[in-house]
Amino acid sequence: MENNTENSKQNNVFPFIPEGDFYFTKGVEAFQKRKFDISLKWLRKAIEATPKDPLYQCQMSIVYTEIGAFHAANQLLNQVLQTTGDKYTDCYYLLANNYAHLGLLNDAKKYAKSYLDKEPKGDFSEEAESLLYLIDIDEDDEEWELEEEDELLVYQETVFHHMENMEWEQALPLLEEMITLFPDHKLTKHDYTHALFFSGQQSDAIQMELDILEMEPNSLYSHTNLALFYYESNNEEYKKHIDGLLNVYPIHEHQKLRVAVSLARTNFYQEAYQRFRSLAKGIVKGHPSYYRWYSSTAYHVGKQEFANKLWEEGCKRHPKLSNEQKPWQV
Repeated sequence: MENNTENSKQNNVFPFIPEGDFYFTKGVEAFQKRKFDISLKWLRKAIEATPKDPLYQCQMSIVYTEIGAFHAANQLLNQVLQTTGDKYTDCYYLLANNYAHLGLLNDAKKYAKSYLDKEPKGDFSEEAESLLYLIDIDEDDEEWELEEEDELLVYQETVFHHMENMEWEQALPLLEEMITLFPDHKLTKHDYTHALFFSGQQSDAIQMELDILEMEPNSLYSHTNLALFYYESNNEEYKKHIDGLLNVYPIHEHQKLRVAVSLARTNFYQEAYQRFRSLAKGIVKGHPSYYRWYSSTAYHVGKQEFANKLWEEGCKRHPKLSNEQKPWQV
């Protein structure tokens, strides 16, 4: 009889299966403690459990904004607006705030105005009005010039996201559009050859870069690209381009990072380590490649503890890195 009672008790025990709200609450708690990587993990679980709840996506966008992943945040917010028919009007202010951080002031102004039109007394109305006051764009003589500049910046931000995450197929069509729309923007052509090479069109990429180098023999980006292209192709020509880079010390941080990454990817670890150490981290920490190749470099020069710490920091700041193996294990 006792066994039957015990079995009855066991049969009445229901397994606890967390639903979206449970995960969401955990995500918000982690966010409030500024544990953003943990918050993102819980919010992803919430969205997987209840994919149609826009509140979860909005909260995830706020976490992305906090870690500086503005592109990822904007993708989520636009998705919410598209699927809810403008029901979540707060998205307009959040988009305006993100675009302001990116320096895309025309877009920031447009979304701030949209928010105020829909919610003149909303929760973010004061913030939206303050944002508009701070932007204060002169819309007369410079209007068209600013719009063109903003358009270029939108392209750059999107391409940057794809390139840094090694999403070559997504980057290529955007780069082709940029070359047509902004033919004087030289970096675009180098990014195009880079994406072309790693999408499998190696010979075309090398020839295009050689053509650019012939016209501009001192092009830093041609040398960084060709060093990598030849190295990946097992062609000893890469050393000639590396020799050129070893004697170059750019002023701008993004150029410094490009040289450091090229040295790291061609196994010039000691030289790369010195270059990474000289970078202003506050400027380049928005690049996943900074964490990917600096940690690899540190590991190969014998600083394994620092490499692991740097990789963990990178994964917190750029959650997509968590899906990759540690670069020295590849």
